[in-house]
Amino acid sequence: MDQKITIDDVAKRAGVSKGLVSLALNDRPGVSAEAKQRILRVADELGWHPDPAARGLSTRRAYALGLIVRRSPHVIEVDPFFAAFMAGAEAVLAEHGQVLVLSVVADVDAELQAYRRLSAERRVDGFFVTDLLENDHRIDALGDIGKPAVVLGRPDNTHGMPVISRDYSAGISQLVAHLVDLGHRRIAHVTGNVAMQHARIRLDRFLAECDARGMEPIVAEADFSPEQGAVATQALLDGRNPPTAIIYGNDPMAIAGMAVAHERGLSLPADLSIAGMDGSDIGGWVYPTLTTLDNDPAGWGRAAAETLVRLIEDGAAPDVTLPDAELIRRASTAAPAQPGERRTPRGGGDTQQHATTDTKET
Repeated sequence: MDQKITIDDVAKRAGVSKGLVSLALNDRPGVSAEAKQRILRVADELGWHPDPAARGLSTRRAYALGLIVRRSPHVIEVDPFFAAFMAGAEAVLAEHGQVLVLSVVADVDAELQAYRRLSAERRVDGFFVTDLLENDHRIDALGDIGKPAVVLGRPDNTHGMPVISRDYSAGISQLVAHLVDLGHRRIAHVTGNVAMQHARIRLDRFLAECDARGMEPIVAEADFSPEQGAVATQALLDGRNPPTAIIYGNDPMAIAGMAVAHERGLSLPADLSIAGMDGSDIGGWVYPTLTTLDNDPAGWGRAAAETLVRLIEDGAAPDVTLPDAELIRRASTAAPAQPGERRTPRGGGDTQQHATTDTKET
C-alpha cells in the first residue's frame, strides 16, 4: 500500500517548516511570495491537501459558510435564482477550500434556532442573509450572536455587516417605459411576497412609474411561486377589463403566467405581453423568449462569497454595489392588439431565437 502523504512530506520537499506550510495553505501573513508559490507547487505535485477536520481543529475554523432560507422547499426547487446564487458562491468558496452549508426552514422560530445552532456548534464561520425583510429580526439576532455575516439588500441597521446591493429602479423604469412605448396602458404587476424588501421595492417602483404616467396601477399579490403566479394570472385575465401586459416579480411566475395564457389560446405577445425580473437563463428557452431584467444571480453569489471570506479572514470588508439591473428585451413583449383583433406579433422580434439575440437597454 502506498504511504500516505503528510504535511511533513510537503515541508521536507519544499525545504521549509510545517508551520510555514500551514501559514501558506491558510493564506496567512509571514510567508514570502516565492516560498508560498513553492509550497503550493510541491503540495500539488504530491497530491496533498490538508484534512478539513484537522485544519479546523488547528485554526478553530469550520471552513464553511451558512445560508439559511425561510421559504417552502418547493419554491427553492423551482426558483433558478437560488441555484445560480449558490453556484456563484460555491465557485468562490472552492478556491478558498471552503463549503456552503444550506438549511431550509419553515418559520421564524426555526430560522433563529438554525442560526444559533450552527453558530454554537461551530459548524460555520459566517452567514449569508438573503430575502431581507423590513426591520429584519435576523440582523439584531446575528449582531447578538457575533458571527460574521453579509446581507443581500440594505437593512435599516447592519450592525457593521457588509451589504451587497443592486439598484432595480432604472431597470423597472426601462421596463415600464418599454411597454408604454409599445402602446400598453393597462399594465399589471404580480408581486412576490411583499414582506420581503426586494418585492416591496419592486412594487413601489412600479406604482411610482404608473403614477408618473397617469396610469391606474393593477396589482395582484403572490409569493414568488409559479403556482401563485398562475393563480394571479388567471384572476387578472378573468377581470372585467384585463391588462394587455403583465410584469411579474420573478421569472418563474412569469413563465407560469405564459402557460396560463397559452392554455387559454392567447397568442403571445400579440394578445398579451409578459415580462419577468430575474434575468434567469431559462427565460431564454421558453416560447416566446422572456423579456426580463439583467439580475445575474450567480454574480450575487460570487460577490457575497468574496465579501464574506474577506470579512472572516481580515475582520472587515466593504459594501459591494453591483451593476444596476437593466432591461433585456426579448420576444414576449410587443404592441397590444386592438379590441377583437388577433394578429401576427409586432415589435417582439423573432420568437424562434434564443436569448443570444437579446437587446439590453443602456
